Amino acid sequence: MAQVPAQIFRAYDVRGLVGPELDAEFARLLGCAVGTRAVREGRHTLSVGRDCRTHSPMLHAGLVDGLRSTGIHVVDLGVVATPLVYFSLFHLADEVQGGIQITGSHNPKEFNGFKICLGQSSVWGDAIQDLLGLIQRDDFETGHGSLRERPIVRDYIDYVKHNLVMGPTRVKVVLDAGNGTGGPVAEPLLRELGFDVTAMYCTMDGNFPNHHPDPSEPHNLEELIARVRAEGADVGIAYDGDTDRIGVIDDQGEILWGDRLLILLARRLLTEAPGAAIVGEVKCSQTLFDDITAHGGRAILSQVGHSLIKARMKQEGALLAGEMSGHIFYKHRYFGYDDAIYATGRLLEALTWADAPLSELMADVPKTHVTPELRTDCPDAIKFPVVAACVGAFKARKGDGVVRDVIDIDGARVIFEDGWGLVRASNTQPVLVLRCESTTAAGLDRIKATIDAAVAEAIAQLA
Repeated sequence: MAQVPAQIFRAYDVRGLVGPELDAEFARLLGCAVGTRAVREGRHTLSVGRDCRTHSPMLHAGLVDGLRSTGIHVVDLGVVATPLVYFSLFHLADEVQGGIQITGSHNPKEFNGFKICLGQSSVWGDAIQDLLGLIQRDDFETGHGSLRERPIVRDYIDYVKHNLVMGPTRVKVVLDAGNGTGGPVAEPLLRELGFDVTAMYCTMDGNFPNHHPDPSEPHNLEELIARVRAEGADVGIAYDGDTDRIGVIDDQGEILWGDRLLILLARRLLTEAPGAAIVGEVKCSQTLFDDITAHGGRAILSQVGHSLIKARMKQEGALLAGEMSGHIFYKHRYFGYDDAIYATGRLLEALTWADAPLSELMADVPKTHVTPELRTDCPDAIKFPVVAACVGAFKARKGDGVVRDVIDIDGARVIFEDGWGLVRASNTQPVLVLRCESTTAAGLDRIKATIDAAVAEAIAQLA
């Protein structure tokens, strides 16, 4: 029986430290498992892409070897952004019946991982654990699959160019790809669409020498903010390492977090598709859900996670979804997966038709006091029990004059009279994720202190 680290089989992907947890042999075993499941489902060809991390070629070689050993034919897309692997599932639907992206996403450069799709849907939850079971039982099909290269960047650029309808307003963009996979795709796309583009760190480098590519961390956006202000640009765009998450800076140099970006995108979408269902997740501001409803849409609260949100979109027939961290999913005029490059196109499309700068387009959204996404280190072994303890503690207080309600679809979103506070376990890192919002500064301080105290008590009891 093969011994592999079970903890890296996470909620919606496989991810871990290269060396101690991931190596070429592990990648081969994972390829055997995915290939076996694909063969048993009647599939014969999968696309494979990889990000630009220094160890991705080694994992790619092992993965492809494992897939081919089960009889699966591999279409190698090369070094590409994760959304281009998703794109291949639709654009090459006559050729492939699933795909795998090797990527560490927004994690530190020592990490890597695998995002897996069979058919046009992500493999997640129990299906991820099933792959672990195949490896542990050494239960693999055998065969002789082929390998061929299939570049897809040009196909993707052409598709997105023809999908968008730009208006008359000229927009100046600063693009920071963080030396990840997005630069070689987004920069030529935006230039071909006619935008005035200032490019930052658009050359791929898996050492990420300038700053870490994670736009959910404000310090990673400091250079972009400065450049937007210096250039007098209309908007700044940042990507994570594999380009499925977007960060946005407005014309005043202010960060537009994912939930506020989703308000802007939802408003425009609802003019084209009145009454559409739009999904936000538990970290998102209450102003998002209120604004969707006020503009005639159907607002849906979801768990966090790209696979979970895609599944919820299908369940609800939603046309748009987003996460506070910058994942934006378009089903309207697109395929329903998270794609930061396509989201860039839809944002810029909206700006070219707007009669006001980005900073003014949502001036009517009520102002709240809100934290960014806060992260507290917590070992993987106890992070879910800590959250469960917090859920129980706050539910016990429901109706005490302070806690009005507890939404527990993903951690504890605790509703207070003047706002809410969230604690949930990250599905990708050994951390707890917290966020709080209130109508007043004093309320925010009180809510945050309440959440912090509950977390500290739970950790102390379980550590």
